[in-house]
Amino acid sequence: MKILGPVQLEVDRIPIRLTPLTIRLLLRLVAAEGEAVPVRQLRRDVWGLADEPRHLDQRNRNEVQKRVLELRRALAPGRDAAGTSILRTEQQVTVQGPETAYRLVLRPEELDSSRFTAIVGDALLAPPATAAHRLAEALSLVRGRPLAEVSGEGFAVSFVRRLTGLQESARRELVRAQMDLGRPELALPIAELIAYEHPDDAEAARVLDALRAQLRARHGDELLRHRVPLPGQRTDVVLLRGDLFDQEDCNLVVGFSDTFDTETAEDLVISRESVQSQLVDRLFAGRRRLLDDKLRAGLRKTKAVGTETARSKPLGRRVRYPVGTTVAVPVDGRRVFAIAYSQLGNDLVARSSDRDLRLGLENLWASVAVHGLFKPVAIPLIGSGLARVTDLDRGQLVALIVDSFIDACARLPALTPELRVVIRPQDLARTDLTPVEQRFQDLVPGSRAAD
Repeated sequence: MKILGPVQLEVDRIPIRLTPLTIRLLLRLVAAEGEAVPVRQLRRDVWGLADEPRHLDQRNRNEVQKRVLELRRALAPGRDAAGTSILRTEQQVTVQGPETAYRLVLRPEELDSSRFTAIVGDALLAPPATAAHRLAEALSLVRGRPLAEVSGEGFAVSFVRRLTGLQESARRELVRAQMDLGRPELALPIAELIAYEHPDDAEAARVLDALRAQLRARHGDELLRHRVPLPGQRTDVVLLRGDLFDQEDCNLVVGFSDTFDTETAEDLVISRESVQSQLVDRLFAGRRRLLDDKLRAGLRKTKAVGTETARSKPLGRRVRYPVGTTVAVPVDGRRVFAIAYSQLGNDLVARSSDRDLRLGLENLWASVAVHGLFKPVAIPLIGSGLARVTDLDRGQLVALIVDSFIDACARLPALTPELRVVIRPQDLARTDLTPVEQRFQDLVPGSRAAD
């Protein structure tokens, strides 16, 4: 039987329907917590009848007996003896003589409030991991206010107060256990509910503030995190404020032009402020030729689409490769994926379009699937620098990268456990992340209907 919320009675997993008066009788007996309740008390509490002289109240006693019989049949259909053992008849000695009383006898597993009480009692003495599991189990039994149909009655006040107090203790202890386990994200919803229900509770407000601060500290420079909403995927997309080359546990993505130039002397071919220049300095210790050698090795199997003359292109490399070409460059146990998403004109100005960028990204994900070692992948906001995709703003560029990645996840399982889009702090104010949030909202089933 369930009384932690609207009453539900099941016998052999079959729901039993009772009349409202019989429900009140049942709940009055439950509230007695195993004690016998005299017929006179039942008449006062269930029927609201005043005491009458014993020789005048036979009719009222008959009404009680009628409801008791109905309840016994409901508790043990077709088994009269069983019903009698669950709802027992006793005789109590009073100054006015013997009086009939009724006692409800249920095993702990037959009543949700008994199970709840036992589980919480054990959990309050357990270490954090066990306590968290058991308290969550106990609270899952709660569907509403205990004895909801009679919670305002005098006979139920003490019983309801004890159960609601125990529920409150279980919630607060569950918050504490989850915090001890380093799981503030699981503690937060419970702490928010406690603070909402107790707006004047200073301790509840303090715990909630501490949890929120802990979660903010955990996120650090993380701006956004979503799980790729595809069946069987356990891949996260993360937007991060920071430096691409600080992502030391990741494969990196670096954008190039179709000539894969790396020369930064006097800023004539490649700017010293570019990601390519930082790649040379920070991962290759300034040894540009080492990077060039690795790029050449990776391009050997790629057919060039043309070669410029020294006259037409006096500076930089002259061999051109197809836009979209991707080279996986091995560096210290990980990969730098060099993708050509722009064309470097003979005037040394890089030009690109959203079509070029999409092509480059498609080839990038295919290469990551083969060479990525199932490591996280960090990518800068490519298309926003000197080789700017002029028809997209920064927010749209982020959305394009994310869209392309999600499409690739559908085609290429086990692509990477995490994609990090790294946005420089100085670019963040000019980057609207609304399009990315909207993408994930649109991809979640039922989100439109919910809106």
